[in-house]
Amino acid sequence: MLLAALAGGGGTGKRRLARRARALTEARSAPAVQAARLSLRRPGASRLDALAQRILPRPAVLRARLAATGLPITLGHYAVASVAVGVVFGALALAAGAPPILALLAAAADGLLLPHLGVGILMGRRRGRFLKTFAEAIALIVRGLRAGLPVTETVGVVGREIEGPVGEEFRRVADEVRLGAPIEGAMGEAARRIGLPEFDFLAICLAVQRETGGNLAESLENLEHILRRRQQMRLKIKAMSSEATASALIIGVLPFAMAVLMSIASPDYMRVLFTGPLGRLMIAAGLASLAVGGLIMRKMVRFEI
Repeated sequence: MLLAALAGGGGTGKRRLARRARALTEARSAPAVQAARLSLRRPGASRLDALAQRILPRPAVLRARLAATGLPITLGHYAVASVAVGVVFGALALAAGAPPILALLAAAADGLLLPHLGVGILMGRRRGRFLKTFAEAIALIVRGLRAGLPVTETVGVVGREIEGPVGEEFRRVADEVRLGAPIEGAMGEAARRIGLPEFDFLAICLAVQRETGGNLAESLENLEHILRRRQQMRLKIKAMSSEATASALIIGVLPFAMAVLMSIASPDYMRVLFTGPLGRLMIAAGLASLAVGGLIMRKMVRFEI
């Protein structure tokens, strides 16, 4: 009986130790499991997203654009925003006395164009913030490699040490590597998500080093120098084109400011532009000329580096 009790107690103790080990393992792996579930969750999981995927044109391209903003915007959110913008501008056009067909066309155009422009602005802002600290991330990776750390560890260090979009993307890459994804595959997915040639250089360097070997620290150091020179060139171009940008803003604002002043000084003189057919035609021609001139000046001050 004593031997049986000791054997049972030993088995119970072993079972308790096993339960504690399983609980500790589950507690440690809970964030990884949650990350895996989040990564496996598709944007079209909900009914709204599935409906938006059927209705919206080119859903894969649109999903990539939404991911490049860095915000939790799904296809369903984008579709709801497009419908809301179209309804608001259609109602405004009807309230202004426009014909129903013209109001419907204005609602469709605004609902398609304005959310697209908004997503583009969010993408541009995030990419600009990404480029400001990306060279520092490359320098940190180079220092880690020369200190003897593996590439995966240096990627995690960058995610912990650098704030902003760079830290977010590198933390995501580090989480994917911990879940078993290869480093070059995770970097390739991040490159497609970000859509910057500078990050493409980093992903290509890692992929080539994995395939052929070589001194990765030296390659990344050269990449860091190239990125810093590109950033300097970009700032120099921005400084040189600031005068043209200011001129374009002044020329674009001046007609509206003069129209407001003339409306205050002589309302009867300006009323002809809004009541007569010739005046409306002149307003439409003036707005079209301003739009074309603004696009031309914007093209003149934008340079590809």
